[in-house]
Amino acid sequence: MMQMDRRPFLEEYEKLVVRMNTPRVMIDNAGCVDATRIMIDSARNDGILLEAVQVLTDLNLSIKKGYVSSDGRWNMDVFHVTNLDGNKLTDESIINCIQQSLGTIHRTKSKSIDGMTALELTGTDRVGLLSEVFAVLSDLNCDIIESKVWTHNGRIAAIIHLKDCDSGSSIEEPQKINRIEARLRNVLKGDNDIRSAKTSFSIAVTHTERRLHQMMFADRDYDRTPIINTSGRYSPMVTVQNCSEKEYSVVNIQGKDRPKLLFDVVCTLTDMQYVVFHATINTREDDAYLEFFIRHIDGSPISSEAEKQRVIMCLRSAIERRAPEGVRLELCKTDKPGLLAEVMRTFRENAINVTQCEISTTMGVANNIFYVTDGSGNSVDLKVIDFVRERIGLSCLRVKELPLMLKKIERDEGGIGGAVLVSLGSLLRRNLYNLGLIKSYS
Repeated sequence: MMQMDRRPFLEEYEKLVVRMNTPRVMIDNAGCVDATRIMIDSARNDGILLEAVQVLTDLNLSIKKGYVSSDGRWNMDVFHVTNLDGNKLTDESIINCIQQSLGTIHRTKSKSIDGMTALELTGTDRVGLLSEVFAVLSDLNCDIIESKVWTHNGRIAAIIHLKDCDSGSSIEEPQKINRIEARLRNVLKGDNDIRSAKTSFSIAVTHTERRLHQMMFADRDYDRTPIINTSGRYSPMVTVQNCSEKEYSVVNIQGKDRPKLLFDVVCTLTDMQYVVFHATINTREDDAYLEFFIRHIDGSPISSEAEKQRVIMCLRSAIERRAPEGVRLELCKTDKPGLLAEVMRTFRENAINVTQCEISTTMGVANNIFYVTDGSGNSVDLKVIDFVRERIGLSCLRVKELPLMLKKIERDEGGIGGAVLVSLGSLLRRNLYNLGLIKSYS
């Protein structure tokens, strides 16, 4: 009796499975007046919402509205997006990139970073800590190619991608890795952080910002008391209620809108083992309103008041972590060994605290962003910033954002105590002129 060859049938079945599990992406520029509408239709997958939001966020798109529905075996996500200038998407290369990225999110893997070694650090934050960290790496002949650093509630988390200065390749020698870890662990410990200071070389490649959220969550930054002034830190209103009829827990978030807000929230809910079944995202001017219907990964809603409070604390912390504090400084300078250590040493010598930074090197040029305060968490004196800029290079280090306190002086000019505020405003404008932010202070 002849044996029927089943391979063609198996191949067709495999193709069917791929088609069933590949998201269908539709991009519409005609249906909305002020935004591009992106619709993602796919078979149910608990991680698809985070992956979709991550793709849009990495393309620097702003999500103005969104609707998420995940009933039964099917997902439907709709996002109204603009570019960072608030305009519809007209660049065909961006539209094609969205189509390709969203259409393959079930099959894509995290990009590998060739020729670099990933170093992860967590510990107690203090003024000058980053200066010490980068000084150690420079002393050990490590070239810092990329890095992101967040601080929150007195804790610090950093991911640093390194190369060996001599070979220009990744650091793989066990003795050198052990030496780097030992010295950095001593720096992070300081005098009072024996237990929680951590250093590790990571082999697995994870989305950097998601990994920073995971590191700070594991470090329980949400349950710690700030050690410096955080009165200027933005904090949203978060509530959690149970919807007994449908057996969902409902999370509501209201606060100031900003880029990557939705990513930070969805990332945290996912890493806390919650599944989003329905969601509504709405923004109006500078305000954001987010509502999520969630359950545990086992299908049950939140079961206790203590768990509700933990969700609230964790979501607030996730939103606060990325909200920068202080003055934004941007450094653009030809890279050289030890450049970052020199810049950080100058900050430390002038009692400037770095609350957040993003380091990148492209074609031999360092492009770095720093958010800085003084040692108490208050705005840095503009005279200090001016002095630091002179030391590093006026054309290389520029001020891009002002402290909220100084902006407030400008807004309040002419009100109560107008004469005093006008005088303060004049002084402010003179300082801004010196910093190169305005052309005239008259």
